[in-house]
Amino acid sequence: MNSTSPTTSSWTGMVPVDDTALAVTDTGGPGVPVVYLNGQFATQGYWRRVIAELGTGWRHITYDERARGRKSKRSADYSFEAAVRDVDAVLAARGVDRALVVGWSYGAVVGAHWASRNPKRALGAVLVDGAFPHDWLDEAMAQRIRTMFRRMNLFMPLLRPTGLTPRMNAEQMADSNIELGRLSRERELGPVLDTITVPVRYVVASGTSLGSRGDEQEKIRASLDAVTARNPHIQIAAKVTSNHGAILKKDFRTVAEAVREVAASHHGGAGDIR
Repeated sequence: MNSTSPTTSSWTGMVPVDDTALAVTDTGGPGVPVVYLNGQFATQGYWRRVIAELGTGWRHITYDERARGRKSKRSADYSFEAAVRDVDAVLAARGVDRALVVGWSYGAVVGAHWASRNPKRALGAVLVDGAFPHDWLDEAMAQRIRTMFRRMNLFMPLLRPTGLTPRMNAEQMADSNIELGRLSRERELGPVLDTITVPVRYVVASGTSLGSRGDEQEKIRASLDAVTARNPHIQIAAKVTSNHGAILKKDFRTVAEAVREVAASHHGGAGDIR
C-alpha cells in the first residue's frame, strides 16, 4: 500500500496553517514516512542524530511548531489541539496520508493523541520519555511552573534570534505547560492510550527533567506499567540511563531501533507500508 505521494526530491519550506506558517523539512523518497514531533519548546534540529542513524531508507519529515525555531511564525493559538491539527496540516501539505509518528516529551503526547484519533493513518508511534498518564499537576506545581517561566523570561529574549527559545511570552509558555499537566492526568491520558490500536514503543529516560525534583519524574514514568498491562499494542522498548533532556543526544540509536521495530511490527514489515 502506497502511503505517500510520488514525491522523491527533498523539500524545505513554509507550510501555512490557520493564522501562521510552519518551517518544514521533508527528505522525500519512497521510504516509510516518519514525522517527528518536537518537545514543547524544542526544534526539529533535535532529531538530527536519530535521522542520521535511520538513514536514507526512510522519508523523514520534521517541522518547528508555532513560534518555535528561527522561521515558524507566531500564532494566536498555542493550544494542544492546535499542535495536533498541525500534524495533519504538515502531512497534507506534503501529500502523505499514512505515517509513523515519533514524539519526544510534549511531542509524545501529541503523537499519542494523533495515533489514537487516526488508527487507519498511523503506522505506529515511538514515544520518547513522554505521554505518561500521571496526576503531577496541582496548584502548587502550577505556581512553580509560572514562577519558573517568569524567571526564564529575563534572558530568553536574548536567545530568540538563535531559535533556541520560542517567540512566546512567559505566560504563554506557562499556560502551555500547565495545559500539558491537565492533559497528562490519568483520567485524561489513560483513555487515549487505551484506545490506540497500532504498534507503540516507549523509550524511557531516567532521572530528572526541567522543573522536576527528586524522584518525581521516576514516579511519573512508573505509570506506564498499568498502560502496558491494559493495552497489548503498547510496549516499553527500552529504559535508558540518560535523563530527559539528553535522551535524543545520547540514546539516538535506541530511538532509531524502536522506529525500526514499530515499522517491522506493522503488517509484518516496513516493506508492506510504503
